[in-house]
Amino acid sequence: MTPPLPFDPVGQAARLWRERGWTEAADGMAAVTSLMRAQAIVQARVDDVLRPMQLSFARYELLMLLSFTRNGGLPMAKAGARLQVHPASVTNAAGRLEAAGLVVRRPHPGDGRAVLVEITDAGRAVAAEGTERLNRLVFGRPEMTSAPMRTLVEILRDVRREAGDFQP
Repeated sequence: MTPPLPFDPVGQAARLWRERGWTEAADGMAAVTSLMRAQAIVQARVDDVLRPMQLSFARYELLMLLSFTRNGGLPMAKAGARLQVHPASVTNAAGRLEAAGLVVRRPHPGDGRAVLVEITDAGRAVAAEGTERLNRLVFGRPEMTSAPMRTLVEILRDVRREAGDFQP
């Protein structure tokens, strides 16, 4: 990890934005840059927790989605839609999980064009371990569970809704 900077680079960039006459866009630039940097920080923490388990966050998300279903399985297209990712991403994640014995893929019994992806007992165990580790080391951190963070989640939900991410 690199040592922390002695100043806030996003604040500095916003100041420079204003100096260049881009005052109306300075707050938006600072918001986007802050979100991107925060995402990189959180992604690195998540990766550090999941890497020893041979998981990416995408694979962890698929395992958790399947573990939350009644029967432990979903059609691949429905899994992609629920995870809001491209079908190729679900195919890649499912392929890697299948190679590790954490899911199985099989033809859908009611739709000859569809493929079901189903979590295995080993997949359930890995999902549970990953969740315990993420809850303890990332999700449960004080800065992630504070009142301001809950406000941020509400703000970001509004951004996602306005972008068409979901319908209220």
